[in-house]
Amino acid sequence: MAGHSKFKNIMYRKGAQDKKRSKMFSKFSREITVAAKMGGGDVDSNPRLRLAIATARAQSMPKDNIERAIAKAEGGDAENYDEMRYEGYGSGGVGVIVEALTDNRNRTASDVRTIFNKAGGNLGESGSVGFMFDRVGEVVFPVSVADADAVFEAALEAGAEEVESDDESHVVYTEAGDLHAVVSALTEALGQEPESANLIWKPKEPIALDKEGAEKMMRLIDALEDHDDVQTVFGNYDIPADVLEQLAAD
Repeated sequence: MAGHSKFKNIMYRKGAQDKKRSKMFSKFSREITVAAKMGGGDVDSNPRLRLAIATARAQSMPKDNIERAIAKAEGGDAENYDEMRYEGYGSGGVGVIVEALTDNRNRTASDVRTIFNKAGGNLGESGSVGFMFDRVGEVVFPVSVADADAVFEAALEAGAEEVESDDESHVVYTEAGDLHAVVSALTEALGQEPESANLIWKPKEPIALDKEGAEKMMRLIDALEDHDDVQTVFGNYDIPADVLEQLAAD
């Protein structure tokens, strides 16, 4: 559940698909349960829940799993999760933001710190890398939904800030407070729900990585995302096309 990037696509191809999918469904379930507990189980009146369900569906999460996660919240059986954010540095000075939902702050903080240390990075104080990012909404549609011009026009009409299209997807960026409205408008205009729609931390000035640096970041992010409490991981890195090709070839 990291921010959208080709780098992540390579990481998922390298990983065991079944394991990744199971872990991903578990994280989706936790987010759905938290959203339902905070804002109620009615998707029409709970934008956070609506987006969580849409993202889970786009990744083929079974309907039964989604319904169980909502029922858990409505039945009062859900654990009390705290939303935590950790900031630190990866190899080469790359800033990393980790978002987690945890029922034990001390355990999660200790685990995240250990993961950073083992990967050659270090966990910093709150705010230590946040200034390197902008908090924005990110909406991802498959490239098949429409051509780039049509998506750009629809996004502009919906009030989005920026659109990036390539041969895999259309990524629409919005002001954080406009995310829900933009998603609703785009879904209606394009006739399809997005693959994902989330608030993200978008790097202001990404750091270009070479193959060694990219591999180190891959290990750090993969280890962080493998932790049950970690929901999303963001880094202010950029991987040039030639490095992506080298990683894909390995």
